[in-house]
Amino acid sequence: MLNIEKLSKSYGERQVLQDLTLHIQPGEIYGLLGPNGAGKTTTINIICNLLSADSGVIQINGKPVSKTTKLLVGVAPQENLLYKTLSCEENLNFYAQIYGLKTQQRRQQVETSLAAVNLLDRAKSPIETLSGGMQRRMNIAVALVHQPKLLILDEPTTGLDIEARYEIWDLIRRLKSQGMTILLTTHLLDEAERLCQRIGILKGGGIVAEGSLEELRQRITAQEMLVVQTPQEEQAIARAQSLGFTYRRYGNDLTFWLPEQLELKEIIARFDGIPLDSISRQPVRLEHIYVEVTQQN
Repeated sequence: MLNIEKLSKSYGERQVLQDLTLHIQPGEIYGLLGPNGAGKTTTINIICNLLSADSGVIQINGKPVSKTTKLLVGVAPQENLLYKTLSCEENLNFYAQIYGLKTQQRRQQVETSLAAVNLLDRAKSPIETLSGGMQRRMNIAVALVHQPKLLILDEPTTGLDIEARYEIWDLIRRLKSQGMTILLTTHLLDEAERLCQRIGILKGGGIVAEGSLEELRQRITAQEMLVVQTPQEEQAIARAQSLGFTYRRYGNDLTFWLPEQLELKEIIARFDGIPLDSISRQPVRLEHIYVEVTQQN
Protein backbone atom coordinates (compact mmCIF):
# COMPACT_ATOMS: atom_id res chain seq x y z
CA MET A 1 0.00 0.00 0.00
CA LEU A 2 2.78 2.44 0.94
CA ASN A 3 6.30 1.95 -0.37
CA ILE A 4 9.08 4.35 0.54
CA GLU A 5 12.59 3.81 -0.80
CA LYS A 6 15.66 5.82 0.26
CA LEU A 7 13.73 9.00 1.03
CA SER A 8 15.88 11.99 1.99
CA LYS A 9 14.99 15.53 3.03
CA SER A 10 17.02 18.42 4.40
CA TYR A 11 16.11 21.86 5.66
CA GLY A 12 19.18 23.87 4.83
CA GLU A 13 22.10 22.09 6.45
CA ARG A 14 19.88 20.03 8.75
CA GLN A 15 19.26 16.52 7.43
CA VAL A 16 15.86 15.32 8.63
CA LEU A 17 15.42 12.16 6.55
CA GLN A 18 18.29 10.10 5.23
CA ASP A 19 17.60 7.08 3.02
CA LEU A 20 14.34 6.33 4.83
CA THR A 21 12.89 3.03 3.62
CA LEU A 22 9.66 1.43 4.83
CA HIS A 23 6.87 -0.67 3.37
CA ILE A 24 3.33 -0.88 4.70
CA GLN A 25 1.21 -3.81 3.56
CA PRO A 26 -2.49 -3.44 2.68
CA GLY A 27 -4.74 -3.88 5.69
CA GLU A 28 -2.08 -3.58 8.41
CA ILE A 29 -1.57 -1.08 11.19
CA TYR A 30 2.02 0.15 11.10
CA GLY A 31 3.35 2.14 14.04
CA LEU A 32 5.96 4.79 13.27
CA LEU A 33 7.73 5.75 16.49
CA GLY A 34 10.56 8.10 17.24
CA PRO A 35 11.64 11.00 19.44
CA ASN A 36 10.62 14.55 18.66
CA GLY A 37 12.54 15.80 15.66
CA ALA A 38 13.11 12.31 14.27
CA GLY A 39 11.30 13.14 11.02
CA LYS A 40 7.80 11.71 11.51
CA THR A 41 5.97 14.92 10.56
CA THR A 42 8.23 15.48 7.55
CA THR A 43 7.52 11.93 6.39
CA ILE A 44 3.76 12.47 6.69
CA ASN A 45 3.93 15.76 4.81
CA ILE A 46 5.81 14.10 1.94
CA ILE A 47 3.30 11.22 1.82
CA CYS A 48 0.51 13.81 1.58
CA ASN A 49 2.32 15.69 -1.20
CA LEU A 50 2.54 18.79 1.00
CA LEU A 51 6.32 18.70 0.90
CA SER A 52 8.82 17.58 -1.74
CA ALA A 53 11.59 15.12 -0.93
CA ASP A 54 15.15 15.84 -1.99
CA SER A 55 15.51 12.30 -3.30
CA GLY A 56 13.95 8.87 -3.06
CA VAL A 57 10.85 7.10 -4.29
CA ILE A 58 7.45 7.00 -2.62
CA GLN A 59 4.38 5.19 -3.96
CA ILE A 60 0.84 4.84 -2.62
CA ASN A 61 -1.13 1.88 -3.93
CA GLY A 62 1.43 1.56 -6.73
CA LYS A 63 1.21 5.21 -7.82
CA PRO A 64 3.95 7.85 -7.39
CA VAL A 65 2.97 10.60 -4.95
CA SER A 66 1.22 13.43 -6.79
CA LYS A 67 -1.92 15.55 -6.60
CA THR A 68 -3.97 12.52 -7.60
CA THR A 69 -2.68 10.35 -4.74
CA LYS A 70 -3.99 12.88 -2.22
CA LEU A 71 -7.38 11.24 -2.67
CA LEU A 72 -5.89 7.92 -1.58
CA VAL A 73 -4.78 9.31 1.78
CA GLY A 74 -6.81 10.42 4.77
CA VAL A 75 -5.04 12.28 7.58
CA ALA A 76 -6.21 12.86 11.14
CA PRO A 77 -3.60 15.29 12.51
CA GLN A 78 -2.78 15.72 16.17
CA GLU A 79 -4.70 19.00 16.28
CA ASN A 80 -8.40 18.63 15.43
CA LEU A 81 -9.33 20.22 12.09
CA LEU A 82 -12.89 20.94 13.13
CA TYR A 83 -15.04 24.06 13.08
CA LYS A 84 -16.44 24.14 16.60
CA THR A 85 -19.61 26.12 15.91
CA LEU A 86 -20.60 23.86 13.02
CA SER A 87 -22.34 20.53 13.53
CA CYS A 88 -20.68 17.18 12.86
CA GLU A 89 -22.70 16.88 9.66
CA GLU A 90 -21.75 20.38 8.50
CA ASN A 91 -18.05 19.76 9.14
CA LEU A 92 -18.11 16.58 7.10
CA ASN A 93 -20.07 18.22 4.29
CA PHE A 94 -17.51 21.00 4.11
CA TYR A 95 -14.53 18.64 3.84
CA ALA A 96 -16.37 16.35 1.42
CA GLN A 97 -16.87 19.33 -0.89
CA ILE A 98 -13.15 20.12 -0.70
CA TYR A 99 -12.46 16.56 -1.87
CA GLY A 100 -14.85 17.11 -4.78
CA LEU A 101 -17.63 14.73 -3.77
CA LYS A 102 -20.93 15.34 -5.58
CA THR A 103 -24.16 15.95 -3.68
CA GLN A 104 -25.50 12.39 -3.55
CA GLN A 105 -22.11 10.85 -2.84
CA ARG A 106 -21.41 13.52 -0.25
CA ARG A 107 -24.65 12.83 1.58
CA GLN A 108 -23.91 9.11 1.61
CA GLN A 109 -20.30 9.53 2.77
CA VAL A 110 -21.21 11.92 5.56
CA GLU A 111 -23.59 9.31 6.95
CA THR A 112 -21.10 6.48 6.41
CA SER A 113 -18.28 8.40 8.13
CA LEU A 114 -20.45 9.28 11.12
CA ALA A 115 -21.51 5.65 11.42
CA ALA A 116 -17.87 4.51 11.22
CA VAL A 117 -16.96 6.59 14.28
CA ASN A 118 -20.24 5.81 16.07
CA LEU A 119 -21.52 9.40 16.02
CA LEU A 120 -24.64 9.15 13.85
CA ASP A 121 -26.77 10.23 16.79
CA ARG A 122 -24.72 13.44 17.11
CA ALA A 123 -24.94 14.46 13.44
CA LYS A 124 -26.72 17.74 14.27
CA SER A 125 -24.64 18.52 17.36
CA PRO A 126 -22.14 21.42 17.22
CA ILE A 127 -18.57 20.25 17.66
CA GLU A 128 -18.18 22.43 20.77
CA THR A 129 -20.81 20.32 22.56
CA LEU A 130 -18.87 17.07 22.09
CA SER A 131 -16.48 15.53 24.59
CA GLY A 132 -12.77 15.43 23.82
CA GLY A 133 -12.98 11.79 22.82
CA MET A 134 -15.92 12.45 20.48
CA GLN A 135 -14.03 15.31 18.85
CA ARG A 136 -11.06 13.03 18.20
CA ARG A 137 -13.41 10.51 16.61
CA MET A 138 -14.88 13.29 14.47
CA ASN A 139 -11.35 14.25 13.42
CA ILE A 140 -10.94 10.68 12.16
CA ALA A 141 -14.35 10.86 10.45
CA VAL A 142 -13.09 13.86 8.45
CA ALA A 143 -10.11 11.78 7.33
CA LEU A 144 -12.48 9.01 6.19
CA VAL A 145 -15.08 11.09 4.35
CA HIS A 146 -13.51 10.65 0.88
CA GLN A 147 -12.94 6.87 1.29
CA PRO A 148 -9.13 6.81 1.40
CA LYS A 149 -7.05 3.67 1.00
CA LEU A 150 -4.42 4.79 3.54
CA LEU A 151 -5.34 6.41 6.84
CA ILE A 152 -2.68 8.37 8.74
CA LEU A 153 -3.37 8.88 12.45
CA ASP A 154 -0.96 11.33 14.08
CA GLU A 155 -1.03 10.96 17.87
CA PRO A 156 -4.75 10.06 17.84
CA THR A 157 -5.22 9.78 21.62
CA THR A 158 -2.94 12.53 22.93
CA GLY A 159 -4.56 14.33 25.85
CA LEU A 160 -7.49 11.93 26.22
CA ASP A 161 -8.54 10.15 29.39
CA ILE A 162 -8.30 6.38 29.49
CA GLU A 163 -11.97 5.73 28.61
CA ALA A 164 -11.79 7.98 25.54
CA ARG A 165 -8.50 6.35 24.58
CA TYR A 166 -10.13 2.91 24.67
CA GLU A 167 -12.90 4.20 22.39
CA ILE A 168 -10.35 5.39 19.84
CA TRP A 169 -8.49 2.07 20.06
CA ASP A 170 -11.73 0.18 19.40
CA LEU A 171 -12.41 2.46 16.42
CA ILE A 172 -8.95 1.82 14.98
CA ARG A 173 -9.41 -1.94 15.36
CA ARG A 174 -12.79 -1.74 13.59
CA LEU A 175 -11.28 0.19 10.71
CA LYS A 176 -8.55 -2.42 10.34
CA SER A 177 -11.13 -5.22 10.36
CA GLN A 178 -12.83 -3.46 7.44
CA GLY A 179 -9.57 -3.56 5.46
CA MET A 180 -8.22 -0.07 6.11
CA THR A 181 -4.45 0.39 5.97
CA ILE A 182 -3.28 2.60 8.86
CA LEU A 183 -0.06 4.46 9.57
CA LEU A 184 -0.05 5.38 13.26
CA THR A 185 2.34 7.74 15.00
CA THR A 186 2.26 7.83 18.78
CA HIS A 187 4.37 8.55 21.84
CA LEU A 188 2.21 6.14 23.85
CA LEU A 189 4.14 2.91 23.55
CA ASP A 190 1.38 0.79 25.07
CA GLU A 191 -0.85 2.09 22.27
CA ALA A 192 1.59 0.83 19.64
CA GLU A 193 1.90 -2.50 21.50
CA ARG A 194 -1.84 -3.06 21.49
CA LEU A 195 -2.67 -1.88 17.97
CA CYS A 196 0.22 -2.36 15.57
CA GLN A 197 1.11 -5.46 13.61
CA ARG A 198 4.53 -3.98 12.83
CA ILE A 199 6.49 -1.12 14.31
CA GLY A 200 9.28 1.01 12.88
CA ILE A 201 11.49 3.13 15.13
CA LEU A 202 12.77 6.26 13.42
CA LYS A 203 16.02 7.88 14.47
CA GLY A 204 18.59 9.96 12.65
CA GLY A 205 16.40 10.17 9.58
CA GLY A 206 16.04 6.41 9.06
CA ILE A 207 14.44 3.28 10.47
CA VAL A 208 16.81 1.80 13.05
CA ALA A 209 14.54 -1.07 14.14
CA GLU A 210 11.47 -2.64 12.55
CA GLY A 211 9.25 -5.65 12.95
CA SER A 212 6.49 -7.19 14.99
CA LEU A 213 6.70 -6.84 18.75
CA GLU A 214 8.05 -10.38 18.99
CA GLU A 215 10.69 -9.64 16.37
CA LEU A 216 11.72 -6.43 18.14
CA ARG A 217 12.04 -8.31 21.43
CA GLN A 218 14.95 -10.21 19.89
CA ARG A 219 17.00 -7.01 20.16
CA ILE A 220 17.09 -7.42 23.94
CA THR A 221 18.84 -10.43 25.44
CA ALA A 222 16.34 -10.89 28.21
CA GLN A 223 13.50 -13.28 28.88
CA GLU A 224 12.15 -11.11 31.64
CA MET A 225 12.74 -7.77 33.39
CA LEU A 226 13.38 -7.58 37.12
CA VAL A 227 12.69 -4.26 38.85
CA VAL A 228 14.34 -4.05 42.26
CA GLN A 229 14.10 -1.58 45.11
CA THR A 230 16.93 -1.79 47.60
CA PRO A 231 18.85 0.59 49.90
CA GLN A 232 22.06 -1.02 48.60
CA GLU A 233 21.82 -0.39 44.88
CA GLU A 234 25.56 -0.52 44.17
CA GLN A 235 25.86 -3.92 45.84
CA ALA A 236 22.78 -5.17 43.97
CA ILE A 237 24.24 -4.01 40.64
CA ALA A 238 27.59 -5.66 41.38
CA ARG A 239 25.85 -8.92 42.31
CA ALA A 240 23.67 -8.80 39.18
CA GLN A 241 26.70 -8.23 36.95
CA SER A 242 28.53 -11.13 38.55
CA LEU A 243 25.50 -13.27 37.68
CA GLY A 244 25.58 -12.11 34.06
CA PHE A 245 22.52 -9.86 34.38
CA THR A 246 22.53 -6.61 32.36
CA TYR A 247 21.30 -3.64 34.33
CA ARG A 248 19.48 -0.54 33.15
CA ARG A 249 17.63 2.38 34.65
CA TYR A 250 14.23 3.15 33.19
CA GLY A 251 13.31 6.40 34.89
CA ASN A 252 13.96 5.76 38.56
CA ASP A 253 13.56 2.00 38.23
CA LEU A 254 16.65 -0.16 38.74
CA THR A 255 16.05 -2.97 36.28
CA PHE A 256 17.95 -6.17 35.54
CA TRP A 257 17.64 -8.20 32.35
CA LEU A 258 17.13 -11.84 33.22
CA PRO A 259 18.53 -14.13 30.49
CA GLU A 260 16.17 -16.88 31.65
CA GLN A 261 12.93 -17.01 33.56
CA LEU A 262 13.53 -17.81 37.22
CA GLU A 263 11.27 -18.66 40.11
CA LEU A 264 10.93 -15.90 42.69
CA LYS A 265 12.74 -17.96 45.33
CA GLU A 266 15.66 -18.46 42.93
CA ILE A 267 15.88 -14.71 42.33
CA ILE A 268 15.84 -13.94 46.05
CA ALA A 269 18.49 -16.58 46.65
CA ARG A 270 20.79 -15.00 44.06
CA PHE A 271 20.59 -11.69 45.90
CA ASP A 272 21.18 -13.31 49.28
CA GLY A 273 22.70 -10.86 51.76
CA ILE A 274 21.37 -7.78 49.98
CA PRO A 275 18.21 -6.25 51.51
CA LEU A 276 15.41 -6.09 48.95
CA ASP A 277 12.45 -3.81 49.66
CA SER A 278 10.54 -5.04 46.62
CA ILE A 279 10.89 -7.16 43.49
CA SER A 280 8.72 -6.83 40.41
CA ARG A 281 8.93 -9.20 37.44
CA GLN A 282 7.86 -7.74 34.11
CA PRO A 283 7.77 -8.94 30.51
CA VAL A 284 10.03 -7.27 27.96
CA ARG A 285 7.91 -4.36 26.75
CA LEU A 286 8.12 -2.00 23.82
CA GLU A 287 9.29 0.79 26.13
CA HIS A 288 12.42 -1.22 26.99
CA ILE A 289 13.13 -1.88 23.32
CA TYR A 290 12.46 1.74 22.36
CA VAL A 291 14.81 3.14 24.99
CA GLU A 292 17.52 0.65 24.02
CA VAL A 293 17.25 1.45 20.33
CA THR A 294 16.98 5.23 20.59
CA GLN A 295 19.53 5.78 23.34
CA GLN A 296 22.09 3.10 22.70
CA ASN A 297 22.51 3.39 18.92
